[in-house]
Amino acid sequence: MDLPVMPPVKPMLAKSVKNIPPGMQYEAKWDGFRAIVHRDGDEVVIGSRTGKPLTRYFPELAAELAASLPERCVVDGEIVIVHEGRLDFDRLTERIHPADSRVRMLAEQTPASFVAFDLLALGDRALLDTPLTERRELLTEAMRGARPPVHLAPATTDQEVARTWFRQYEGAGLDGVVAKPLTLPYRPDARLMYKIKHERTADVVVAGYRFHKSGPVVGSLLLGLYDDSGVLQHIGVCAAFSMKRRAELVGELEPLRPESAADHPWAAWADESAHETSRLPGAVSRWTGKKDLSWVALRPERVVEVAYDHMEGTRFRHTAQFRRWRPDRDPADCTYAQLEEPVSYDLSQVLSDPGH
Repeated sequence: MDLPVMPPVKPMLAKSVKNIPPGMQYEAKWDGFRAIVHRDGDEVVIGSRTGKPLTRYFPELAAELAASLPERCVVDGEIVIVHEGRLDFDRLTERIHPADSRVRMLAEQTPASFVAFDLLALGDRALLDTPLTERRELLTEAMRGARPPVHLAPATTDQEVARTWFRQYEGAGLDGVVAKPLTLPYRPDARLMYKIKHERTADVVVAGYRFHKSGPVVGSLLLGLYDDSGVLQHIGVCAAFSMKRRAELVGELEPLRPESAADHPWAAWADESAHETSRLPGAVSRWTGKKDLSWVALRPERVVEVAYDHMEGTRFRHTAQFRRWRPDRDPADCTYAQLEEPVSYDLSQVLSDPGH
């Protein structure tokens, strides 16, 4: 491979803001695996956000990218899996598996797609110093021959259209809007773009905590909601505490530690088969292949209000943010019924919209 921008390359990043800023290029915020694709003839390398190769996990994409992208190019985009008209992050994470046979089986059962939204190099020309508007024009032209499952991400410079996308696209599994300054060069690993994500609040049960990586202080609270059958399901974690507060929480939560964890709603977490029917903490990580043992059980008697962006099935897609304790709430009332459901929106409509 001999390209003007060689792998590995870390992608340019975005920082969170509350409102959609004016005078920029706007795109949907895709919920998948960020990927930098290098193509030089028949050779295709798919790099992850950290620069590590992803090619072996998505064998079906290599041939499709070679068929749809220019002969020599470097493209920034997102790998996604579409299921029943919306993005499915859980099926995407299943691909990170050490067994090649399983990866290839899943590639046939749930093939991935690639959504391109930036161009870092074309032919012998590096585009890192080229303004965004010109890179977008070159990308649009370069992608004219693309065919599914390779797509050009819709983009617009109309702020009102971006606001419409922010409202509608969540129903297809997307989690917000990205705003990019029109003259922005491409700067790997720099947070020079802006992301606007949905935020909602929910009252949830605290049923445990994990220690912080720095020592015996609280790293994150383990959160739960009761399902229709009255079972407390693990839905994620909340964090964002100062180090002083992390230390204080250990003492505050100590009275909630049970003498025995046998009666805890998540007591079966160590049984691998239990994870197939319930949402429990300590599941095997698809990235490391190891079980996280470092969590402390608490009696599910305290309620906390957290902010979250969106759900992935029955859990928070990302880490929730602590807002306040809710001593006025009964843990038994913390159910899935309180969660707002976005209006359904077919992902095919997103991918067929070129923008403005």
